[in-house]
Amino acid sequence: MTTYKDIAVEIKGHIAIIEIRKPPYNFFDILLIQQIADALDEIDANPELRATVLAAQGKAFCAGADFGDPNRKETVAAAQSGDPADNLGSIGHLYIEAVRIFRAKKPIVAAVQGAAIGGGLGLAVSADFRVTCPEARFAANFTKLGFHPGFGLTVALPELIGKNNAELMFYTSRRVGGEEALRMGLANVCVPQAELRDAAIKLAEEIAECSPLGLLSTRATMRGDLADRVRKATTHELAEQTRLRATEDFKEGVKATEERRAADFKGR
Repeated sequence: MTTYKDIAVEIKGHIAIIEIRKPPYNFFDILLIQQIADALDEIDANPELRATVLAAQGKAFCAGADFGDPNRKETVAAAQSGDPADNLGSIGHLYIEAVRIFRAKKPIVAAVQGAAIGGGLGLAVSADFRVTCPEARFAANFTKLGFHPGFGLTVALPELIGKNNAELMFYTSRRVGGEEALRMGLANVCVPQAELRDAAIKLAEEIAECSPLGLLSTRATMRGDLADRVRKATTHELAEQTRLRATEDFKEGVKATEERRAADFKGR
């Protein structure tokens, strides 16, 4: 397997373990998402591998975009545009990489030990199954930032937990704990935090005991055109995010989040 900058890949029998290594919060950017997509392509190309565990070091699974990066305001792009999202790079290119993750051919189990926020929630939802713990927090916090959901969540989240539950998460930006996530279908297994990684590996190994050809065939049927629908959704999401990035509300939402206070939105 290739050696990556922000992730490590371990082979254990017929499963691969991808570990995000940007602790403590594992903030995402285009490079991280691209590396995960590249690793999944390698796993798909290896006939000995049948399932993947997607895990992370640190206190968070993936806390989304780092709008609070103290170096962000030092960048030329941010200084010129005043756009808090400039440190992400091209969001359009990021979503191209996200769609690659949704196109992975083999089952993925996400081990969500902490926060899965914003795009980090999108990464967790791209997996087939989520093993979590009571301490985890899932949030689609886009509207609290004055933003529009992305990473294909407008398609993938309602398909997973139902339209109304997805609306509840989108409209309130609330954080959902691991036990509530299990009740609403956002997680499949909830165990004590210390047992989480082992439980995710155990589920992946159970999957890997099955016929590899049967797995590929059945998963392709069950996923259907999800990746194509996510690709279409990200086109719309990107257009709305681009429009909202220029608003005063977005800048206020990011600033309020950095300062840990309620935002004073003006609707402009």
